[in-house]
Amino acid sequence: MTFSTLPEGLEAVCPKNSRIRITTDGRDAESFTFSQLRARALGLLHCLHDRGLKQGDELILCTLNNKAFVDAFWACQLGGIIPVPIAPGISEEQRGKLFRIFRQLQRPYLYTDHQTGSRIRALADRLEIGEEYQRLKARTILTENITDLDHPAEPASTKPEDTAFIQYSSGSTGEPKGIVLTHENLAVNIRDIHEATRLSDDDSSLSWMPLTHDMGLIGFHLAMLLRGLDHTILSTEAFIRRPTIWLRAACREKSTLLCSPNFGYRLFLKAFDRWQIEDLDLSRVRLIFNGAEPVSAIVCEEFLDRLSPYGLARSTMAPVYGLAEASLAVSFPVPDEHYRSVRVRRDSLGLGQSIVESRDKDAVEIVDVGKPVEHCSVRITDGRGNAYSEGRIGSIEIRGPNVTRGYYGEQPSREASSIDRWLHTGDVGFFRQGSLYITGRMKDILFVNGQNYYAHDLETLASELDEIDTGKVVVCGIPDDISGSENVAVFVMHLGTPDEFVPMAAEVRRILGERAGVEIHRVIPVTDIPKTTSGKIKRYELRQAYLTGDYDEILRDLPSAAGPLETGAGDDLSRIESTLLEICASSLDGIKLHRQDNFFEIGMNSLKLVEIHELIDQHFPGQLQVSDIFDHPTLAELASFLERERSA
Repeated sequence: MTFSTLPEGLEAVCPKNSRIRITTDGRDAESFTFSQLRARALGLLHCLHDRGLKQGDELILCTLNNKAFVDAFWACQLGGIIPVPIAPGISEEQRGKLFRIFRQLQRPYLYTDHQTGSRIRALADRLEIGEEYQRLKARTILTENITDLDHPAEPASTKPEDTAFIQYSSGSTGEPKGIVLTHENLAVNIRDIHEATRLSDDDSSLSWMPLTHDMGLIGFHLAMLLRGLDHTILSTEAFIRRPTIWLRAACREKSTLLCSPNFGYRLFLKAFDRWQIEDLDLSRVRLIFNGAEPVSAIVCEEFLDRLSPYGLARSTMAPVYGLAEASLAVSFPVPDEHYRSVRVRRDSLGLGQSIVESRDKDAVEIVDVGKPVEHCSVRITDGRGNAYSEGRIGSIEIRGPNVTRGYYGEQPSREASSIDRWLHTGDVGFFRQGSLYITGRMKDILFVNGQNYYAHDLETLASELDEIDTGKVVVCGIPDDISGSENVAVFVMHLGTPDEFVPMAAEVRRILGERAGVEIHRVIPVTDIPKTTSGKIKRYELRQAYLTGDYDEILRDLPSAAGPLETGAGDDLSRIESTLLEICASSLDGIKLHRQDNFFEIGMNSLKLVEIHELIDQHFPGQLQVSDIFDHPTLAELASFLERERSA
């Protein structure tokens, strides 16, 4: 199907009888045709015009309501308004991202729901930014206040070179970067996705990925809609609470295309053990894309092994590589073929080295993420434009009409360039037999349980502690071969005794857990922070020293700092506190919990958080959201909150 802009593509598929289904529980789906979607979007565009928005303005979309999001996104497309999708977030830093983006944009408005708006107001009160919140509030449109969509607006004229939307980088902290994607960028890449996946009229998709993520929005909404295919959007929160509803819903909808990042497969498998499913029939599934974070061969194999008795073919697993700067897709595997991997000696993975394949048990297994899509060129270089041959590890660079021209508010550069220049992705990898393999990241971005974290921003948070000076703390991602994710290690400059370091380590865990929602695997005292002559931190040296065991002796002397902290027995507890204590005790692997202990100081990570929330929801249905645990991070505070909710 040929189209040069998103509105043109939507108009072309309207005559088809295809439908979008949106569901929050995996069962009762709200369904509407593409023609109905266009009519709703034009009605909403009329409402946006009434509230002062005009072509060229920016509309921040920050809502958990997927139907409201889809309506607003297409209203923007039809009206020449620039949508800016942002996840509502559960931690303080994630919510604070909204204010940082609002400051960057030229003529921004906010489209949100009442519940999310209340949390934004509460955050503004805590941060004492009342004046800034009032400016935001004056330009806020609540989804609940949009009731009349019966008066369609006139669509605006859109050109291929116009900005279609701004995709902000997925790091949860720091100054966010807005990736500007044009209609041409998206049209080219979406057509490449259609071709690479061999989509047919018999296909239909289901995704739980957030619409604020490029895989959820571009891969499993725009690409499906603009091919005229039925597709189902499942609530991300529903999947997190009950991962098994993902494949239940896929069976019910007879979906052939699914997707998940690596952590989602692990989350599903964990729930699969707890909630036995007998009536799955996955024989219709043709492809399950695995992307958005490093792909673990171990997890792929476990998922396929566990689901093959339910009809899932081994050829369905499709590891892919992409990034928002490429309008999503960079490389895709050949459909209907078993995914491939290669085992490589760990000591051959340095930049500029040629890989050495190995069958040793401690070799690193790296997954093939396919060949470049048609209009996206990919090369491996030394980072200075000199291309490497196959099998040699270097910087992954891309170019093509699908690649962004630059970041919002910045002039196009080598890092974010146009069609005739190469973009440095920040990823590291190699080619083997024409296929791409990803070995890690050159940029300081950590992948932890499906969320990206910027190392320097976590360092800034840690530096807020009185005990730590700026520039005296370094955050590194330590690869976990089993999970495919990264563990977070924090190196802190410390010249005192080990006993003096233990409380400092606890504070580091607390502030990064509370503020950024990240679990710290190790807090390590060091006597020196290695830096380049220009003053840049050499994180690679610290990471390598850790992996080669240089800090093993130090960690043995710091049991409390090296692992999750243990705490003493509890006090007299209320009934709700006792219930919460039993729930936490069943999930925290024997760690003792005091009623005033901060969850994030004792080893709480995002997967544990989801598990505990799920169990709490069984005892107190609908009274607690995951984000409430961030707001009330002790047993006592959480119990008081639940008491208030039950009274209300």
